[in-house]
Amino acid sequence: MSARDAFLAGLGYEPDPFQVRAMDSLDADASVLVAAPTGSGKTLVAEYAVARALSTGRRAFYTTPVKALSNQKYRDLCGVHGADRVGLVTGDNSVNPGARIVVMTTEVLRNMIYASSDRLDDLGVVVLDEVHFLQDAYRGPVWEEVIIQLDPEVQLVCLSATVSNAAEVGEWLTTVRGRTDVVVETTRPVELVHHFAWHDKASSTTVMHDTVPGGQVNGRVQRLLTSGAGGPAGRGRSRGGGSAAGRRSRFAAPSRPETVELLEDHGMLPAIVFIFSRAQCEDAVAACMREGLVLSTAEEEDEIRSVVERHCARLSDDDLEALGYDDFIADVSTGVACHHAGMIPVFKEAVEECFVRGLVKVVFATETLAVGINMPARAVVIEKITKYTGEHHSLLRASEFTQLTGRAGRRGLDDIGHAVVLWNPWVTFDQVAQLALSRSFRLVSAFRPTFNMAVNMVRRHSREGASHVLNLSFAQFQADRDIVTSEALLERRRRELSALERSHPRADGDAVDAGATDEDEDDGSEGATQVEAEIALRALRPGDAVLFDAANIRGRGLVVATASRRSGHRLTVLTPSRKLVDVTARDLRALPVRGSRVELPQPFEPARTEFVREAAARLARARIEEDAPSRPVEGAVQRSPVVPLSRAHEKRLRREIEQMERRAEARAGSVTARFMDVVDLLVEYGCVDGWSLTEKGTMLAGVFHESDLLVVEAASRGVFDALSPVDIAGVLSSLVWEPRGGSETSVRWPNDTVRNRVKRLEKVSTTLQQAERARGMTLHRPPDAGLAWETMQWASGRPLSRVLDPEVTPGDFVRTMRQLIDLCRQVATSVPSTQVSDAAARAADLLDRGVVASGGGGR
Repeated sequence: MSARDAFLAGLGYEPDPFQVRAMDSLDADASVLVAAPTGSGKTLVAEYAVARALSTGRRAFYTTPVKALSNQKYRDLCGVHGADRVGLVTGDNSVNPGARIVVMTTEVLRNMIYASSDRLDDLGVVVLDEVHFLQDAYRGPVWEEVIIQLDPEVQLVCLSATVSNAAEVGEWLTTVRGRTDVVVETTRPVELVHHFAWHDKASSTTVMHDTVPGGQVNGRVQRLLTSGAGGPAGRGRSRGGGSAAGRRSRFAAPSRPETVELLEDHGMLPAIVFIFSRAQCEDAVAACMREGLVLSTAEEEDEIRSVVERHCARLSDDDLEALGYDDFIADVSTGVACHHAGMIPVFKEAVEECFVRGLVKVVFATETLAVGINMPARAVVIEKITKYTGEHHSLLRASEFTQLTGRAGRRGLDDIGHAVVLWNPWVTFDQVAQLALSRSFRLVSAFRPTFNMAVNMVRRHSREGASHVLNLSFAQFQADRDIVTSEALLERRRRELSALERSHPRADGDAVDAGATDEDEDDGSEGATQVEAEIALRALRPGDAVLFDAANIRGRGLVVATASRRSGHRLTVLTPSRKLVDVTARDLRALPVRGSRVELPQPFEPARTEFVREAAARLARARIEEDAPSRPVEGAVQRSPVVPLSRAHEKRLRREIEQMERRAEARAGSVTARFMDVVDLLVEYGCVDGWSLTEKGTMLAGVFHESDLLVVEAASRGVFDALSPVDIAGVLSSLVWEPRGGSETSVRWPNDTVRNRVKRLEKVSTTLQQAERARGMTLHRPPDAGLAWETMQWASGRPLSRVLDPEVTPGDFVRTMRQLIDLCRQVATSVPSTQVSDAAARAADLLDRGVVASGGGGR
């Protein structure tokens, strides 16, 4: 039984057509980009890729953007393959890292690539989940670093939300990695209906209507809300009196208990209500408690208590008291809960389990819940389609709105999912309707060189090699795709030459002919070698109309996809008779002749009849010189092995590579220019000398942190010297603590030593920011010692009840301590000073206890 047959036999159901197309691509040794709505089943493709890699004796990595999703995937894969075959690595947490399947954050894989980890040696496939995160300003560059630098023999499975430029992303992936098939699914597995709700003071009712019935803006609601006169008799509950006193006073947002009752009346529970404020999520639960809302039965309440107690079993009585455990379990047991980053991980995980099991009926949540976590609901409510960015309120982007509403509709349980937006005085109904009609968003690169990236590039590549890698980025592709295409072709030529030299080694004295001249060697013979045929194929791209003379195609053909493998380059070509054939160098009788470019139909789905029909029609209209001369390929009739490489052929290939290198140097891209600015600053700071790393540079290569250069500069200036483990924890906390809203917090200094060291750190930060500003770089976040006292109290062994500050939520405290533990361990392994290293390692151990240890998978 094949790996695929075995996998399908274990499913118990038939996969969807788009899943089948993606599996077909994987079986053809292609990488794949799957862009589909939330809940459509993209994960099944990833699970098949993992199973396929294991069946061939290779390893599989499953990467995610956030730790919460990593934890969930780890549990899922353990359930399928067994805990002994699955590992988890998230920077501050490591379980069975040598397993055949390892779940990790994308940053961990990036770090493994830079460290040339031997765990990459037998890697068969990497799943990049939520790959649309590459547009995230902070995390995004990591995806591109991985895609560009991972061994091209490793298959990629990229899973993305529906994006409007999936074909562009796929073309970039194909350019830099070889054949990558794009599979787009636009149909949601559960139909989504959009609603708009408000409280009508004139009729004392809460009203809900469809936003875009039949795909058109609801004109009746539009007219009502615009005029403020008259109104439909709404369906819903009454709430006090009130009279129409004009447009402003007539409409209001429903109260939170009223919203819950409205959803219950219309059979829309379970539901997630998104509120972009942690405090407001807590207030929403409190409001429901005051109204006496109870959505759970007595039996469900007992189950909820059991789930919560199990998740919190590792917490001490002091921890539970400090965390307000009794109030938390009392609220959740009613079937109403909240979910936000201010909660500790075990509380959030308990809420998630209760919701998925149908025990909790309503969750008031911030948007962090929408990222990857598997918590579908029958309905999703968005209180406001605006959120505060830290500077001002702005409308949700189409991508954000789609991410939130994507939770609506449980596959296999619901026929329809519901997305409800509530009335708001600052947003028009038309704006709500336009978001409801939006279908996708364009993925834009957020790639930017960082200090850590720069030193790792210097360590791994020559100056030209680093420029080459950066010119392959998606950012450069979107700015000037010709640069990326040229760089990708140059890389293939270099590999071709290297492979040929390994296949045909020649001693220095082995000349073709003792009296031969350059002219003799490059005699311009009519026959083309198999090497030249291979090179000719590598120059062709998807969308090229080509004239072929090959064993399996004669005449015009349209290149649909390309793949680069150890056995050679392979084209997937569409013939005028609508057949798809694979063409390799060994099939060619003569070198192909390229004609005009053809825009491939969208969506890119070669397996569909509509795609093939339209592509063939475009091929028929393409311009090709039918009588253009073409050199025959030697040995084509006998289909002989590659002709041995002569000195002439080698020289010809070398000459072409040199020409391409000169052209590449002359038109270095914008990403490379920004990279060189970073390198120049590193030279100024003594991390790079010429094109080699100094001791500081080597230290920087091991620090993966938002303020990486600041950490290294502070260490080199002795800021961390002669500190106790507790003191170094307090000082380093200033590099990870980020007060909410970006405002400065008052500092309670634990002692003079820590205060003096943090002041020195701040001076180093100010100087570095000046250098960054002078070069137009993104400024690093300055230190903030607002959590230093609490950190040192915790490191000293104090109970949580004596540590937590009323202004710091338990979730923020746990998350910050997890980040601090990670930073302490990086300092311990990177700083050459034994005293600093030992103190940092000990600090990490002291911090990793109690509620912090229980949140090791933290979000």
